[in-house]
Amino acid sequence: MGDRHYDSLEIRDPDDRERDFFGRLPDLIAVALSAPGWATQLAGLDPNAVTSRAALAKLPVLRKPELAMRQKKRPPFGGFNVAATARLRRLLMSPGPIFEPQGAGEDFWGVARALFAAGFRASDVVHNSFSYHLTPGGFMMETGAHALGCAVIPAGTGNTEQQIKAIAHFRPSGYLGTPDYLKILLDAAAKAGMDASPLRRALVSGAALPLSLRQELAARGVEVCQCYATADVGVIAYESEAREGMIVNETLLVEIVRPGTGDPVAAGEVGEVVVTCFNPDYPMIRLATGDLSAVMPGRSRCGRTNMRLAGWMGRADQAAKVKGMFVRPTQVAQVGEHHSELGRLRLVVARADEQDVMTLMAECAAPSVSLQQAVVATLRAVTKLGGEVKLVAPGSLPNDGKVIADERPVG
Repeated sequence: MGDRHYDSLEIRDPDDRERDFFGRLPDLIAVALSAPGWATQLAGLDPNAVTSRAALAKLPVLRKPELAMRQKKRPPFGGFNVAATARLRRLLMSPGPIFEPQGAGEDFWGVARALFAAGFRASDVVHNSFSYHLTPGGFMMETGAHALGCAVIPAGTGNTEQQIKAIAHFRPSGYLGTPDYLKILLDAAAKAGMDASPLRRALVSGAALPLSLRQELAARGVEVCQCYATADVGVIAYESEAREGMIVNETLLVEIVRPGTGDPVAAGEVGEVVVTCFNPDYPMIRLATGDLSAVMPGRSRCGRTNMRLAGWMGRADQAAKVKGMFVRPTQVAQVGEHHSELGRLRLVVARADEQDVMTLMAECAAPSVSLQQAVVATLRAVTKLGGEVKLVAPGSLPNDGKVIADERPVG
């Protein structure tokens, strides 16, 4: 495709992309239904009916805690794997624990596209500091690098002294790992008098990349891009040289939903990232990542036309313990379902007179005393806790994805 884009998929018309996805989605769902986990999750579903975002939004969301529970009941993957376990390449384990497979295909997690956007090219030598021990990180990045035609130093984590020796000897041009560990390696190399100057680019993930750290690394000769990935679905989105948000991967359908629900939010509103993955070995249909983000308007200056995410904006699993009982975003959503007059909701948890108190802020175009009293009763019925209700003007609550705001002092 040339030096600017990995392939033509990245620059196709967005309408063509949507038609392609929803033309293929019924077949993906049909394949998924052959696995017992998906047969349970999507019981009674006609795959041929899911041909639009509106239809997709009616399907149930699969959340990570539920996936972990299903895996415990039906090892190893909860019955969500289409490929038989013995036919998989690797069986992997992430903290939680959640278990993930690596199936067939040279770039199972879709990493090569993110590497290309970060400036990596065939024949690059790359130093991979993601873990190879049980967890998927090292293999995710390595398979993408191999698909792109790169040679890989499988450094893994720790043993910084050995790693800087390997860098000085092999002279890699690229780094894969967390951004903070890249700084540790550069500092250690400088202190030991070893040459790390061949490192010119990096693709980082798994930790925050503050602007100050990005600038420091650039000043030391390493241009850094980041990607957003999970072991279940691979690279969800990645940065390009434009550095304008994160571009959604071509292998995935991404939705932004209101935390605690599966309902898509309005354009630009912060919500939970939900992913549908077109992977025939291990398909994921509406997997809720637990991460908050928002869709950015317009297209990237780099020419890629896919949806852009505004980066990681917090966690969606905002459960709070109030008077010894957990209150969850799903319960806040249930209150809203009982009262169609309400818009965006935000449960504020605070302390008053040495007691936990909670106040449900609810956007409402036509507030009334009777509605407020009815919502108070519903809040108590759903949460088993008493709380105040304040009806506020539409658009007055912050657009930050928070359904539960715990404002109690720490310590």
